[in-house]
Amino acid sequence: MKKSVLTDKGLQEFLGEKVSQYNRPSFIESDPISIPHRFSRKEDIEIAGFLAATIAWGKRPVIIRNANQLMERMDLSPYEFVISATAKDLKRLETFVHRTFNGLDAKFFVLALRNIYQKHGGMENVFEAGIKGGNISPMQNAIVHFRDTFISIKHDARSDKHISNPASNSSAKRINMYLRWMVRQDKAGVDFGIWKKISPSLLQIPLDVHVGKVGRNLGLLQRKQSDWKAVEELTARLRKFDAKDPVKYDFALFGLGIFEGFKE
Repeated sequence: MKKSVLTDKGLQEFLGEKVSQYNRPSFIESDPISIPHRFSRKEDIEIAGFLAATIAWGKRPVIIRNANQLMERMDLSPYEFVISATAKDLKRLETFVHRTFNGLDAKFFVLALRNIYQKHGGMENVFEAGIKGGNISPMQNAIVHFRDTFISIKHDARSDKHISNPASNSSAKRINMYLRWMVRQDKAGVDFGIWKKISPSLLQIPLDVHVGKVGRNLGLLQRKQSDWKAVEELTARLRKFDAKDPVKYDFALFGLGIFEGFKE
């Protein structure tokens, strides 16, 4: 399929078909979203999802294996571990490694999450508070506010790199993916939709190399760099197809790139 022969209506229909093809329960098993799907409690889903999304780079089977291992080190009760883990309990995390994310980072993440739940009302509240303030786009500001809150406790600065900063023009792919998981709800059984304080219309596309390549090949994205400006450009284009739920097209773009090797 060539982008030059696609009208906007044709492109919308094509992407809609791909959303229906990939946005279904069979998608879960081979995706990091399978980690939070192990849980039913809201806080467990939030924490498992956030940690899985944080290490979601590299080969997907390795991501899933390591994220499951991290859950096991947290006794398959991530919220209880975050809130109650002693110094002795935290030692279990010291040998955890996923690429550049190591045990030091894992321990800091647990303590940062504890601070968020105990002093800031939880993950959803922190992101929502960020949407309300600032002079940049709502979701960019929400992520920046979350990052600032997350790294506000004492920690080794090496861990900062694992929380993307769109104010520095990072695409924040993994955080945007996490937000899609938590906010979107279309009853397809993949995304959770457990956060009700943030509108799906505000979400930004999780932009990785595959989504960027497909977006450019389809004429949806002109910017060559895969940065925050590209995220906003691509999302704005997708909003023309569905203003209320633009990020549903992540399933289409990601599926075309990962599973179909889509090329113009």
